[in-house]
Amino acid sequence: MARTAVARAHGLGLLLALLLPVVGTSLPGTVVRLNEAVLSYVSEIGKAPLQQALQVTVPYFLDWNGEVYQPTRIQILDIHVPQFDLKFIADFGVRMLVAANFTFQVFRVPEPLELTLPVVLLADARVAQGSIRTPVVSISACFPLFSSAVVFEGSGGVAPGLLVPVQKHIEAVLRNKLCLSLSNLVQGLNVHLGTLIGLNPVGPESQIRYSMINAPNITKDYISLDIDAVLLLLGKPIVLPAEATHFVLPAHMGANGTMATVGLSQDLFDSALLLLQKAGALNLDITGQLKSENNLLNTSMLGRLIPEVAHQFPEPMPVALKVRLGATPAATLRTNNATIQLQPFVEVQAVASNSAFQSLFSFDVVVNLSLQLSMSKAKLQGTTSVLGDIQLTVASSNVGFIDTDQVRPLLDTLFQKPLLDHLNALLGMGIALPNMVNLHYVNPEVFVCEGYVVISSGLLYQR
Repeated sequence: MARTAVARAHGLGLLLALLLPVVGTSLPGTVVRLNEAVLSYVSEIGKAPLQQALQVTVPYFLDWNGEVYQPTRIQILDIHVPQFDLKFIADFGVRMLVAANFTFQVFRVPEPLELTLPVVLLADARVAQGSIRTPVVSISACFPLFSSAVVFEGSGGVAPGLLVPVQKHIEAVLRNKLCLSLSNLVQGLNVHLGTLIGLNPVGPESQIRYSMINAPNITKDYISLDIDAVLLLLGKPIVLPAEATHFVLPAHMGANGTMATVGLSQDLFDSALLLLQKAGALNLDITGQLKSENNLLNTSMLGRLIPEVAHQFPEPMPVALKVRLGATPAATLRTNNATIQLQPFVEVQAVASNSAFQSLFSFDVVVNLSLQLSMSKAKLQGTTSVLGDIQLTVASSNVGFIDTDQVRPLLDTLFQKPLLDHLNALLGMGIALPNMVNLHYVNPEVFVCEGYVVISSGLLYQR
Protein backbone atom coordinates (compact mmCIF):
# COMPACT_ATOMS: atom_id res chain seq x y z
CA MET A 1 0.00 0.00 0.00
CA ALA A 2 1.28 3.43 -0.86
CA ARG A 3 2.67 5.63 1.89
CA THR A 4 -0.05 8.24 1.25
CA ALA A 5 -2.72 5.66 1.99
CA VAL A 6 -1.05 4.87 5.30
CA ALA A 7 -0.85 8.58 6.16
CA ARG A 8 -4.51 9.10 5.38
CA ALA A 9 -5.40 6.16 7.60
CA HIS A 10 -3.83 7.69 10.72
CA GLY A 11 -6.72 9.94 11.72
CA LEU A 12 -9.51 7.52 10.91
CA GLY A 13 -7.38 4.70 12.31
CA LEU A 14 -7.43 5.97 15.88
CA LEU A 15 -10.56 3.93 16.52
CA LEU A 16 -8.71 0.69 15.87
CA ALA A 17 -5.13 1.62 16.69
CA LEU A 18 -5.84 0.89 20.34
CA LEU A 19 -6.97 -2.62 19.48
CA LEU A 20 -3.53 -3.86 20.29
CA PRO A 21 -2.05 -6.08 22.92
CA VAL A 22 -1.09 -4.99 26.35
CA VAL A 23 0.17 -7.74 28.59
CA GLY A 24 -0.98 -11.19 29.58
CA THR A 25 -0.46 -14.91 29.14
CA SER A 26 -1.78 -17.57 26.78
CA LEU A 27 -5.06 -17.08 28.60
CA PRO A 28 -6.72 -13.66 28.36
CA GLY A 29 -4.78 -12.08 31.22
CA THR A 30 -5.29 -8.59 29.83
CA VAL A 31 -8.26 -6.89 28.23
CA VAL A 32 -8.23 -3.76 26.06
CA ARG A 33 -11.62 -2.11 25.67
CA LEU A 34 -12.57 0.84 23.47
CA ASN A 35 -15.74 2.44 24.73
CA GLU A 36 -18.46 4.34 22.91
CA ALA A 37 -16.94 7.71 23.88
CA VAL A 38 -14.04 7.15 21.50
CA LEU A 39 -16.35 7.16 18.47
CA SER A 40 -17.22 10.85 18.74
CA TYR A 41 -13.54 11.76 18.93
CA VAL A 42 -12.67 9.57 15.96
CA SER A 43 -15.52 11.11 13.98
CA GLU A 44 -14.13 14.56 14.68
CA ILE A 45 -10.48 13.94 13.80
CA GLY A 46 -11.35 11.56 10.97
CA LYS A 47 -13.14 14.11 8.80
CA ALA A 48 -10.01 15.62 7.26
CA PRO A 49 -8.38 12.33 6.10
CA LEU A 50 -11.78 11.08 4.97
CA GLN A 51 -12.36 14.18 2.85
CA GLN A 52 -8.94 13.69 1.30
CA ALA A 53 -9.67 10.04 0.57
CA LEU A 54 -12.94 10.94 -1.18
CA GLN A 55 -11.13 13.25 -3.60
CA VAL A 56 -11.47 11.16 -6.77
CA THR A 57 -10.97 11.88 -10.46
CA VAL A 58 -14.06 12.30 -12.65
CA PRO A 59 -13.52 11.38 -16.32
CA TYR A 60 -14.70 13.59 -19.14
CA PHE A 61 -18.43 13.84 -19.84
CA LEU A 62 -19.43 13.45 -23.51
CA ASP A 63 -21.87 16.29 -24.23
CA TRP A 64 -23.96 16.06 -27.44
CA ASN A 65 -24.06 19.45 -29.14
CA GLY A 66 -26.47 18.37 -31.88
CA GLU A 67 -23.79 17.24 -34.28
CA VAL A 68 -20.99 15.50 -32.35
CA TYR A 69 -20.16 14.46 -28.79
CA GLN A 70 -18.05 17.15 -27.14
CA PRO A 71 -15.71 15.97 -24.31
CA THR A 72 -16.38 18.14 -21.25
CA ARG A 73 -14.00 18.21 -18.30
CA ILE A 74 -15.45 17.85 -14.79
CA GLN A 75 -13.40 18.69 -11.70
CA ILE A 76 -14.10 18.35 -7.97
CA LEU A 77 -13.51 21.78 -6.44
CA ASP A 78 -14.31 20.95 -2.84
CA ILE A 79 -15.56 18.19 -0.55
CA HIS A 80 -17.17 19.12 2.74
CA VAL A 81 -18.12 16.44 5.30
CA PRO A 82 -20.58 18.00 7.77
CA GLN A 83 -21.49 14.65 9.32
CA PHE A 84 -19.40 11.60 10.12
CA ASP A 85 -21.08 9.20 12.55
CA LEU A 86 -19.78 5.90 13.88
CA LYS A 87 -21.43 3.26 16.02
CA PHE A 88 -20.58 -0.25 17.13
CA ILE A 89 -22.38 -3.22 15.61
CA ALA A 90 -22.56 -6.14 18.03
CA ASP A 91 -20.54 -9.20 16.96
CA PHE A 92 -19.38 -7.43 13.81
CA GLY A 93 -17.53 -4.12 13.89
CA VAL A 94 -18.33 -0.48 13.15
CA ARG A 95 -21.02 1.21 11.05
CA MET A 96 -20.19 4.47 9.30
CA LEU A 97 -22.53 7.20 8.08
CA VAL A 98 -20.89 9.96 6.06
CA ALA A 99 -22.76 13.00 4.75
CA ALA A 100 -20.66 14.85 2.17
CA ASN A 101 -21.27 17.77 -0.17
CA PHE A 102 -19.29 17.56 -3.43
CA THR A 103 -18.77 20.78 -5.36
CA PHE A 104 -18.05 20.24 -9.07
CA GLN A 105 -17.11 22.50 -11.93
CA VAL A 106 -18.24 21.45 -15.39
CA PHE A 107 -16.12 23.20 -18.04
CA ARG A 108 -18.88 23.63 -20.60
CA VAL A 109 -18.91 26.17 -23.40
CA PRO A 110 -19.49 29.08 -23.29
CA GLU A 111 -19.75 29.29 -19.46
CA PRO A 112 -18.54 26.82 -16.81
CA LEU A 113 -21.20 25.21 -14.68
CA GLU A 114 -20.73 24.90 -10.91
CA LEU A 115 -22.93 22.55 -8.90
CA THR A 116 -23.13 20.79 -5.53
CA LEU A 117 -24.10 17.15 -5.15
CA PRO A 118 -25.08 15.91 -1.65
CA VAL A 119 -24.01 12.32 -1.00
CA VAL A 120 -24.65 10.00 1.94
CA LEU A 121 -22.21 7.10 2.27
CA LEU A 122 -23.21 4.11 4.39
CA ALA A 123 -20.55 1.50 5.14
CA ASP A 124 -19.96 -1.39 7.51
CA ALA A 125 -16.43 -2.24 8.63
CA ARG A 126 -15.74 -5.69 10.02
CA VAL A 127 -13.12 -5.95 12.78
CA ALA A 128 -11.51 -9.37 12.99
CA GLN A 129 -8.29 -11.16 13.90
CA GLY A 130 -5.70 -11.47 11.15
CA SER A 131 -3.45 -14.41 10.37
CA ILE A 132 -0.55 -12.81 12.24
CA ARG A 133 -2.73 -12.12 15.31
CA THR A 134 -3.29 -8.44 14.70
CA PRO A 135 -6.55 -6.52 14.21
CA VAL A 136 -7.78 -6.52 10.61
CA VAL A 137 -10.43 -4.13 9.30
CA SER A 138 -12.35 -4.63 6.07
CA ILE A 139 -15.28 -2.90 4.39
CA SER A 140 -17.99 -5.52 3.98
CA ALA A 141 -20.79 -3.30 2.68
CA CYS A 142 -20.86 0.18 1.16
CA PHE A 143 -23.79 2.14 -0.30
CA PRO A 144 -23.65 5.72 -1.69
CA LEU A 145 -26.99 7.57 -1.75
CA PHE A 146 -27.37 10.67 -3.94
CA SER A 147 -29.66 13.69 -3.69
CA SER A 148 -30.47 16.14 -6.46
CA ALA A 149 -27.67 18.42 -7.58
CA VAL A 150 -27.90 22.13 -6.77
CA VAL A 151 -26.64 24.62 -9.35
CA PHE A 152 -24.77 27.67 -8.03
CA GLU A 153 -26.20 31.08 -8.79
CA GLY A 154 -24.29 32.79 -11.54
CA SER A 155 -23.87 29.63 -13.57
CA GLY A 156 -26.50 30.84 -16.01
CA GLY A 157 -29.51 28.95 -17.19
CA VAL A 158 -29.03 25.21 -17.29
CA ALA A 159 -31.33 23.09 -19.34
CA PRO A 160 -32.53 19.88 -17.66
CA GLY A 161 -31.35 18.15 -20.76
CA LEU A 162 -27.77 18.93 -19.66
CA LEU A 163 -28.03 18.80 -15.85
CA VAL A 164 -29.67 15.37 -15.67
CA PRO A 165 -27.09 13.53 -17.80
CA VAL A 166 -24.21 15.35 -16.06
CA GLN A 167 -25.50 14.27 -12.65
CA LYS A 168 -26.01 10.68 -13.84
CA HIS A 169 -22.46 10.68 -15.17
CA ILE A 170 -21.07 11.95 -11.85
CA GLU A 171 -23.17 9.52 -9.80
CA ALA A 172 -22.00 6.56 -11.90
CA VAL A 173 -18.38 7.54 -11.28
CA LEU A 174 -18.83 8.16 -7.54
CA ARG A 175 -20.82 4.99 -7.04
CA ASN A 176 -17.76 2.97 -8.08
CA LYS A 177 -14.96 5.13 -6.76
CA LEU A 178 -16.13 6.30 -3.32
CA CYS A 179 -16.44 2.83 -1.84
CA LEU A 180 -13.12 1.83 -3.41
CA SER A 181 -11.46 4.89 -1.87
CA LEU A 182 -12.91 4.04 1.54
CA SER A 183 -11.70 0.46 1.20
CA ASN A 184 -8.22 1.68 0.26
CA LEU A 185 -8.23 3.92 3.32
CA VAL A 186 -8.98 0.92 5.52
CA GLN A 187 -6.35 -1.21 3.79
CA GLY A 188 -3.81 1.48 4.53
CA LEU A 189 -4.89 1.30 8.16
CA ASN A 190 -4.24 -2.45 8.21
CA VAL A 191 -0.71 -1.89 6.94
CA HIS A 192 -0.19 0.61 9.73
CA LEU A 193 -1.61 -1.73 12.39
CA GLY A 194 0.63 -4.53 11.15
CA THR A 195 3.74 -2.54 12.10
CA LEU A 196 2.69 -2.51 15.75
CA ILE A 197 3.31 -6.20 16.41
CA GLY A 198 6.71 -7.32 17.64
CA LEU A 199 8.90 -6.45 20.61
CA ASN A 200 8.75 -3.45 22.92
CA PRO A 201 11.69 -2.94 25.28
CA VAL A 202 11.16 -3.29 29.02
CA GLY A 203 14.81 -3.19 30.13
CA PRO A 204 18.28 -3.61 28.62
CA GLU A 205 17.82 -7.38 28.19
CA SER A 206 14.03 -7.77 28.37
CA GLN A 207 11.09 -7.14 26.06
CA ILE A 208 7.35 -7.59 25.81
CA ARG A 209 5.78 -9.25 22.74
CA TYR A 210 2.19 -8.42 21.86
CA SER A 211 -0.52 -10.34 19.99
CA MET A 212 -4.27 -10.93 19.99
CA ILE A 213 -5.56 -14.22 21.41
CA ASN A 214 -8.87 -14.46 19.59
CA ALA A 215 -11.47 -12.49 17.66
CA PRO A 216 -12.66 -9.28 19.31
CA ASN A 217 -15.75 -9.20 21.46
CA ILE A 218 -17.96 -6.45 20.08
CA THR A 219 -21.12 -5.11 21.71
CA LYS A 220 -23.20 -2.01 21.02
CA ASP A 221 -21.17 -0.21 23.72
CA TYR A 222 -17.54 -1.25 23.12
CA ILE A 223 -14.96 -3.38 21.35
CA SER A 224 -13.03 -5.62 23.72
CA LEU A 225 -9.93 -7.68 23.00
CA ASP A 226 -8.27 -10.47 24.93
CA ILE A 227 -4.54 -9.94 24.67
CA ASP A 228 -1.49 -12.15 24.96
CA ALA A 229 1.78 -10.46 25.89
CA VAL A 230 4.86 -12.54 26.53
CA LEU A 231 7.63 -11.10 28.68
CA LEU A 232 11.04 -12.14 27.37
CA LEU A 233 14.44 -12.25 29.04
CA LEU A 234 17.37 -12.69 26.66
CA GLY A 235 14.87 -13.90 24.07
CA LYS A 236 13.33 -16.58 26.33
CA PRO A 237 9.75 -16.27 27.57
CA ILE A 238 9.00 -15.82 31.26
CA VAL A 239 6.70 -18.63 32.38
CA LEU A 240 4.83 -18.45 35.66
CA PRO A 241 5.29 -21.52 37.89
CA ALA A 242 1.51 -21.83 38.33
CA GLU A 243 -0.99 -21.91 35.49
CA ALA A 244 -2.26 -18.46 34.58
CA THR A 245 -5.75 -17.58 35.73
CA HIS A 246 -8.56 -16.66 33.34
CA PHE A 247 -9.15 -12.92 33.56
CA VAL A 248 -12.46 -11.30 32.69
CA LEU A 249 -12.82 -7.52 32.89
CA PRO A 250 -16.24 -6.73 34.37
CA ALA A 251 -18.53 -4.41 32.46
CA HIS A 252 -18.66 -0.71 33.32
CA MET A 253 -15.21 -0.64 34.92
CA GLY A 254 -13.14 2.53 35.19
CA ALA A 255 -14.24 6.14 34.94
CA ASN A 256 -17.59 7.00 33.36
CA GLY A 257 -17.44 8.27 29.79
CA THR A 258 -13.82 7.24 29.26
CA MET A 259 -12.55 6.43 25.78
CA ALA A 260 -10.23 3.53 26.57
CA THR A 261 -10.25 0.99 29.41
CA VAL A 262 -7.32 -1.36 29.95
CA GLY A 263 -7.56 -4.23 32.43
CA LEU A 264 -4.31 -5.76 33.72
CA SER A 265 -4.54 -9.02 35.63
CA GLN A 266 -2.56 -10.26 38.60
CA ASP A 267 -0.51 -12.40 36.18
CA LEU A 268 1.02 -9.31 34.58
CA PHE A 269 2.47 -8.16 37.88
CA ASP A 270 3.61 -11.67 38.82
CA SER A 271 5.34 -12.06 35.44
CA ALA A 272 7.02 -8.66 35.67
CA LEU A 273 8.40 -9.38 39.16
CA LEU A 274 9.56 -12.83 38.07
CA LEU A 275 11.32 -11.21 35.13
CA LEU A 276 13.13 -8.77 37.44
CA GLN A 277 14.18 -11.60 39.75
CA LYS A 278 15.45 -13.87 36.98
CA ALA A 279 17.37 -10.97 35.43
CA GLY A 280 19.06 -10.28 38.76
CA ALA A 281 17.80 -6.71 38.56
CA LEU A 282 16.55 -6.78 42.16
CA ASN A 283 19.99 -7.63 43.55
CA LEU A 284 22.15 -4.78 44.78
CA ASP A 285 25.33 -4.04 46.72
CA ILE A 286 25.22 -1.27 49.30
CA THR A 287 28.57 0.30 50.10
CA GLY A 288 29.85 3.47 51.73
CA GLN A 289 32.87 5.71 51.65
CA LEU A 290 35.10 5.14 54.69
CA LYS A 291 36.28 8.76 54.89
CA SER A 292 32.77 10.20 54.67
CA GLU A 293 31.65 11.87 57.89
CA ASN A 294 28.14 10.46 57.52
CA ASN A 295 29.21 6.95 56.62
CA LEU A 296 27.67 4.30 58.87
CA LEU A 297 28.91 1.38 56.76
CA ASN A 298 32.08 0.56 58.64
CA THR A 299 33.23 -1.92 61.26
CA SER A 300 33.53 0.79 63.91
CA MET A 301 29.77 1.40 63.87
CA LEU A 302 28.98 -2.32 63.92
CA GLY A 303 31.52 -2.88 66.69
CA ARG A 304 29.50 -0.67 69.02
CA LEU A 305 26.62 -3.14 68.70
CA ILE A 306 28.49 -6.43 68.20
CA PRO A 307 31.63 -6.73 70.40
CA GLU A 308 33.22 -9.46 68.27
CA VAL A 309 33.30 -7.11 65.27
CA ALA A 310 35.28 -4.56 67.28
CA HIS A 311 37.64 -7.32 68.41
CA GLN A 312 38.29 -8.60 64.85
CA PHE A 313 38.56 -5.09 63.37
CA PRO A 314 40.31 -2.71 65.77
CA GLU A 315 40.70 -0.21 62.90
CA PRO A 316 37.63 1.02 60.97
CA MET A 317 37.17 -0.92 57.74
CA PRO A 318 34.55 -0.51 54.97
CA VAL A 319 31.41 -2.65 55.20
CA ALA A 320 29.17 -3.77 52.32
CA LEU A 321 25.66 -5.21 52.25
CA LYS A 322 25.07 -7.75 49.51
CA VAL A 323 21.34 -8.01 48.84
CA ARG A 324 20.19 -11.03 46.84
CA LEU A 325 16.63 -12.06 45.91
CA GLY A 326 16.32 -15.82 46.00
CA ALA A 327 12.55 -16.00 46.44
CA THR A 328 10.24 -14.52 43.80
CA PRO A 329 8.62 -11.26 44.95
CA ALA A 330 4.88 -11.47 45.49
CA ALA A 331 2.40 -8.80 44.42
CA THR A 332 -1.04 -8.54 46.02
CA LEU A 333 -3.88 -6.52 44.53
CA ARG A 334 -6.75 -5.53 46.79
CA THR A 335 -9.36 -2.81 46.31
CA ASN A 336 -7.50 0.54 46.36
CA ASN A 337 -4.40 -1.21 47.70
CA ALA A 338 -1.42 -2.79 45.94
CA THR A 339 1.51 -4.32 47.84
CA ILE A 340 4.72 -6.21 47.13
CA GLN A 341 6.55 -8.53 49.49
CA LEU A 342 10.30 -9.05 49.08
CA GLN A 343 12.30 -11.73 50.90
CA PRO A 344 15.94 -10.85 50.26
CA PHE A 345 19.00 -12.53 51.72
CA VAL A 346 21.35 -9.85 53.09
CA GLU A 347 24.98 -10.65 53.77
CA VAL A 348 27.11 -8.16 55.72
CA GLN A 349 30.77 -8.20 54.65
CA ALA A 350 33.83 -6.26 55.75
CA VAL A 351 37.14 -5.62 54.03
CA ALA A 352 39.89 -7.63 55.76
CA SER A 353 43.52 -6.58 56.02
CA ASN A 354 44.35 -8.39 52.76
CA SER A 355 41.64 -6.32 50.95
CA ALA A 356 39.43 -9.37 50.53
CA PHE A 357 35.81 -9.27 51.72
CA GLN A 358 35.07 -11.30 54.82
CA SER A 359 31.55 -12.42 55.71
CA LEU A 360 30.47 -11.17 59.13
CA PHE A 361 26.87 -12.30 59.33
CA SER A 362 23.72 -12.62 57.22
CA PHE A 363 19.99 -12.10 57.59
CA ASP A 364 16.83 -13.46 56.03
CA VAL A 365 14.74 -10.34 55.53
CA VAL A 366 11.03 -9.78 54.84
CA VAL A 367 10.03 -6.36 53.50
CA ASN A 368 6.43 -5.36 52.83
CA LEU A 369 6.03 -2.50 50.38
CA SER A 370 3.14 -0.31 49.34
CA LEU A 371 2.94 -0.01 45.53
CA GLN A 372 1.60 3.19 43.97
CA LEU A 373 0.81 2.91 40.25
CA SER A 374 0.72 5.77 37.77
CA MET A 375 0.83 6.47 34.04
CA SER A 376 3.49 8.44 32.18
CA LYS A 377 2.92 8.81 28.44
CA ALA A 378 2.18 5.23 27.34
CA LYS A 379 3.82 3.43 30.27
CA LEU A 380 2.51 2.03 33.54
CA GLN A 381 4.98 2.91 36.28
CA GLY A 382 5.29 2.23 40.00
CA THR A 383 6.82 3.64 43.16
CA THR A 384 7.16 1.88 46.52
CA SER A 385 7.37 2.73 50.21
CA VAL A 386 7.97 0.47 53.20
CA LEU A 387 4.95 -0.80 55.13
CA GLY A 388 5.55 -1.46 58.81
CA ASP A 389 8.79 -2.86 60.22
CA ILE A 390 11.38 -4.77 58.25
CA GLN A 391 11.60 -8.34 59.60
CA LEU A 392 15.09 -9.71 60.31
CA THR A 393 16.13 -13.27 61.10
CA VAL A 394 19.79 -14.20 61.59
CA ALA A 395 20.78 -16.75 58.96
CA SER A 396 24.49 -17.10 59.86
CA SER A 397 27.14 -15.36 61.97
CA ASN A 398 30.94 -15.37 62.13
CA VAL A 399 30.97 -12.80 64.92
CA GLY A 400 29.06 -14.64 67.64
CA PHE A 401 25.66 -13.77 69.02
CA ILE A 402 23.71 -10.97 67.31
CA ASP A 403 20.90 -9.14 69.07
CA THR A 404 18.56 -8.28 66.20
CA ASP A 405 16.76 -5.65 68.30
CA GLN A 406 20.03 -3.76 68.69
CA VAL A 407 21.15 -4.14 65.09
CA ARG A 408 17.76 -3.42 63.49
CA PRO A 409 17.82 0.41 63.74
CA LEU A 410 21.24 0.60 62.10
CA LEU A 411 20.38 -1.86 59.35
CA ASP A 412 17.06 -0.11 58.72
CA THR A 413 18.98 3.11 58.17
CA LEU A 414 21.60 1.47 55.93
CA PHE A 415 19.24 -0.81 54.01
CA GLN A 416 15.89 0.92 53.53
CA LYS A 417 16.73 4.00 51.46
CA PRO A 418 19.12 2.27 48.98
CA LEU A 419 16.57 -0.52 48.51
CA LEU A 420 13.72 1.90 47.78
CA ASP A 421 15.89 4.01 45.46
CA HIS A 422 16.87 0.86 43.56
CA LEU A 423 13.32 -0.51 43.32
CA ASN A 424 11.77 2.80 42.32
CA ALA A 425 14.37 3.27 39.58
CA LEU A 426 13.42 -0.16 38.18
CA LEU A 427 9.67 0.32 38.47
CA GLY A 428 9.99 3.84 37.09
CA MET A 429 11.11 2.36 33.76
CA GLY A 430 7.55 1.11 33.36
CA ILE A 431 5.87 -1.28 30.95
CA ALA A 432 4.56 0.07 27.66
CA LEU A 433 0.83 -0.06 27.11
CA PRO A 434 -0.66 -0.22 23.59
CA ASN A 435 0.25 2.82 21.55
CA MET A 436 0.88 4.06 18.06
CA VAL A 437 2.85 6.95 16.66
CA ASN A 438 1.30 10.32 17.56
CA LEU A 439 -1.28 8.74 19.87
CA HIS A 440 -1.24 9.80 23.53
CA TYR A 441 -3.13 8.85 26.65
CA VAL A 442 -4.83 11.90 28.20
CA ASN A 443 -5.65 12.27 31.91
CA PRO A 444 -5.28 8.55 32.70
CA GLU A 445 -6.64 7.20 35.98
CA VAL A 446 -5.40 4.01 37.62
CA PHE A 447 -7.76 1.93 39.78
CA VAL A 448 -6.59 -1.04 41.88
CA CYS A 449 -9.25 -3.72 42.18
CA GLU A 450 -9.40 -7.21 43.69
CA GLY A 451 -6.92 -9.21 41.59
CA TYR A 452 -6.48 -6.72 38.73
CA VAL A 453 -5.77 -3.10 37.80
CA VAL A 454 -7.88 -0.88 35.53
CA ILE A 455 -6.62 2.13 33.58
CA SER A 456 -9.18 4.60 32.23
CA SER A 457 -7.97 7.23 29.82
CA GLY A 458 -8.87 9.71 27.15
CA LEU A 459 -6.99 9.76 23.86
CA LEU A 460 -5.28 12.51 21.90
CA TYR A 461 -4.01 12.19 18.34
CA GLN A 462 -1.29 14.68 17.31
CA ARG A 463 0.74 14.69 14.11
